[in-house]
Parts: sequence; structure tokens; C-alpha cells
Amino acid sequence: MPMDSLPNGQQSVSLRADVSGEGLLTLTIEGRLDSKTTGKVWREAVQILKRASATRVVVDGSGIDYCDGSGIGLFVELRRRQQQAGSELEIHGLQDEFQHLLDLFDPSEFQGPQIEKAAGFLEEIGQTTVAVWEDARALITFVGELGVALVLALVHPRQVRWKDAFLIAETAGVNALPIIALISFLIGLIMAFQAAIPMRQFGAEIFVANLIGLSMLRELGPLMTAIILAGRSGSAFAAELGTMKVNEEIDALTTMGIDPVQFLVVPRVISAVLMTPLLALFADLLGLIGGAVVLLSLGFPLITYINQVLSAVAFGDLLGGLVKSFVFGILVAGIGCLRGLQTGTGASAVGESTTRAVVTGLLFIIITDGIFSVVYYYLGI
Repeated sequence: MPMDSLPNGQQSVSLRADVSGEGLLTLTIEGRLDSKTTGKVWREAVQILKRASATRVVVDGSGIDYCDGSGIGLFVELRRRQQQAGSELEIHGLQDEFQHLLDLFDPSEFQGPQIEKAAGFLEEIGQTTVAVWEDARALITFVGELGVALVLALVHPRQVRWKDAFLIAETAGVNALPIIALISFLIGLIMAFQAAIPMRQFGAEIFVANLIGLSMLRELGPLMTAIILAGRSGSAFAAELGTMKVNEEIDALTTMGIDPVQFLVVPRVISAVLMTPLLALFADLLGLIGGAVVLLSLGFPLITYINQVLSAVAFGDLLGGLVKSFVFGILVAGIGCLRGLQTGTGASAVGESTTRAVVTGLLFIIITDGIFSVVYYYLGI
């Protein structure tokens, strides 16, 4: 089966097939195998293999003058197809440099995607249980490592990278102030408008101030701050550490005897712990201002709104919210760093770690907030 000559005076390539009565197929390739000539040979060789269904295939490459990566790809593909069919394929006569290049590739590494059998219901439950258990064990281990690292930072504060901690506090905390202020202001505004509608029926619009004061200081201020930081800063921590993990920078730190938790995680946790309560204070203030705007629009003087808020809330309400925000800061930074350190390999690994950091952070924030609510209820706070 000789092939036609190529244009521009380039050397052609020929493919000849001989089938013996013993199920032996011999493919003889002569000429130049490069990116421009291999395509047609590839298609014809595949068609010959399909039609012949030979138990043994021998490729004679003694007449090949030149072979680049595309030609090597042809040989690898022929080997792969014969392996899938359970047959043998031998390549003879290749020049040493071509044979050496071919030996670098294993056909089994180029298998197409395999369709796995769908797991049964019980199997899926077992797999999910094992995954949750392994994730919980990794979380517990990380909490222990982080606790030891924080104690060492407390005992030896000079070992903490304070310059990086302050820089992270600026990027993850201070730069988040505008979005937190805007959302908190709108939440206070919306809550006040929604609460004023039913309270107007009883002539009790002034008690909207009580609602705004208690809800913002005790619950919504710290909670909304933590949620915003989980989506903004927690994901950033996961992306930063995940990129370092993919680039093997964390492995380099370990090789040099530097603890990644002490070197990378501790400054981020310290920054989050310092900034989250401060941001929660701003969220409380902007939420109260949003409520004040609504009460002013309803005809109440500002001093009346302020006096009503002061009579409804106490210092314990503010302190309880700040304690929540302190714990939320640890959760956001810790979970973000943990997911970053757990990043796998591949192009999508960093994105998966970022998504897991946000989802896990929100889940733990809500669970922790529920625990705080129960504890505060029984303590009468």
C-alpha cells in the first residue's frame, strides 16, 4: 500500500501489509515518519489492524529514515491496541536512536478513560463513612499540631514571623472592612424595615431598636463577619498554601527542617484571631447605624434610638459576641490552612482545596454558633 508523494519535494512514506496463513500480520514502514506524514499512515495502520484481527503483529521499521515524536506515538498506539486485544506486537529494525526513544513510553500509561462500575448504596455509605472518618482524624491531628505551635509561639514570641503576620492582617482583615461594613449596614437596615412592619400594628416601632441592638451584638455581627472572612480570607489561605503544595514549596520547607505549621499557619491564625473581633465591632456599629437610619425615617429622634439601644443591651451581650468572633477567627484561618496543606496534585487541586475550605469553614461556623447559643442559654447570658 504505497502512499503518494508529498508536496514541496518532501520525502514520502510507504506502508505495506502482508498477512500469512498463521495469523501473522507484517507491517512494513519505509520513509520518513514526521508530523506531516504520520497521520495518513496512522489511519491506514489502524484500519489494517481492525480488518486483519491477527494474533501476532510484526512491524518492520528497518526502512525508516527519520522518526520524531509523532512516529513514536504511532508505535505506542499500535502496541496499546494490540495489548487491549490480547495480541502481541513486535517492532523490528528500528535504528538505535528511534528504539531508545520508543522504550521510554509504556503503552499501558496511555489507556483511555475506564468506566467504573457504579457503586451500590451500601458501598457508597461505607466509602462516605471512611472519608468522613479520615477527614476527622486529619482535623484532630492538625488541631494538635496547631495547638503545640501556638504554645511555642506564646513561649518564644520572637520565633513568630510578625512582619508576615501584620501583612496578612492587612490583606485578610483590614482590606475586608469595606465589604463587611456594607453588608452589616444593609443587614441592620433590612432587619429594621422588616421588624417595623409587624410592630407598627401595636404602635411599638421604637422596639425595633431593641431588636437591632441585641441581634447585631449577640449574633449577626460576629456571624456575618465570620461568613465573609470564610469566603474571602479562608479561601485565600487555602489557595496560597495549596499553590505552595502543588509547587512543592512545602516539601522544600520540610526538607530544610522547617515546620510548615509553625512557619506558615501560625502567622495566619494569629492575624485572623486579632482581626476578627475588631471587624465584628465594626459590623456591630454599622448594623446599628443601619437601624438608626430606619428609625429616623419613621420620625424618631436619634437620641431616642440611642437610649433605647443602651437600655436593651448590656456589656455582656457585646462580650459574648466578641468571644464568638474570637473562636470564629481560629476556625476560618485553621480550616483554610488545613485544606491548603491537604491539596493534591493536578490542575484542579487548588480549586478543590479552596472550595473545601469555604464549605467546611461555613459548616463549622454554623455548628459552633449553635453550640454557643445553647451554652449561652443555659448560662443565662
